[in-house]
Amino acid sequence: MRVSSLHLYPLKSARGVACEEAALELRGLEGDRRWVAADPDGGFLTQRECAALARIVARPVPGGVRLNADGAGEIVARPDPSAGRRRIRVWKDAIDALDAGDAAADWLSKALGRPARLFHMDDAARRATSGRWGPQTPVSFADAYPLLVTNLASLDSLNDAIAAEGGAPVGMERFRPNIVIDGAGPWTEDRWRALRLGASVIELVKPCTRCMVTTADQTTGARTGREPLKTLARIRRSAHPDLPGVLFGWNAILREGRGLSVGDAVEVLETREEGWPLAFA
Repeated sequence: MRVSSLHLYPLKSARGVACEEAALELRGLEGDRRWVAADPDGGFLTQRECAALARIVARPVPGGVRLNADGAGEIVARPDPSAGRRRIRVWKDAIDALDAGDAAADWLSKALGRPARLFHMDDAARRATSGRWGPQTPVSFADAYPLLVTNLASLDSLNDAIAAEGGAPVGMERFRPNIVIDGAGPWTEDRWRALRLGASVIELVKPCTRCMVTTADQTTGARTGREPLKTLARIRRSAHPDLPGVLFGWNAILREGRGLSVGDAVEVLETREEGWPLAFA
């Protein structure tokens, strides 16, 4: 098995950026989901309610982030000391984040077609995983965990099931992974507990429940129908009472290591013999 691809999402819910290598931190891949768009009340924005985020390309630059979107042009945003800090809500968490100032807010509002401000999670900001699934660890503006791992063979299996019902295949970008693994059997990730990737070790703590963002084109934000959620509800519905929903990919945390590269060898260090309980339609 090997690392097939790596992906950053510098601005939460904006378009993903493929990379050949990435540094690893407890919060996840360096530069991943360290920026967030928020509404005027400080609530985080995602493609769930703001599809235009998919049209923004965000790339890290020294001390900031470069944002580009058709119709809005480009801006390099950095934290604005005069704008101060603000408590930003991500689900049940409140994060003390740095405001990027009025110019960035104006650009973002234009790109999204709604009032919004841009915020950055610096080293002083604090947020941690719940501790319900694995040990507590720092986390970025990601929904819940620092890393998301997917398996190419599982995508192939899902697309075979979609095609059997007359549907069109979906790409891996729909699932917004950080680490994509090749060379494994389909759904074998349900039995992985710890993996060595090159010189780093990660722990898979729980499968990832999926939402309507997977039904959106990840370059335009346009909804494309009911897939892959329709088929996942048939073949990958969780039977665990504490984790309802349909599943694809696994959330993970860092145990040790400082970096990853595409092509790194992947070794299963620990297994979860019981797998994960599924309820089939």
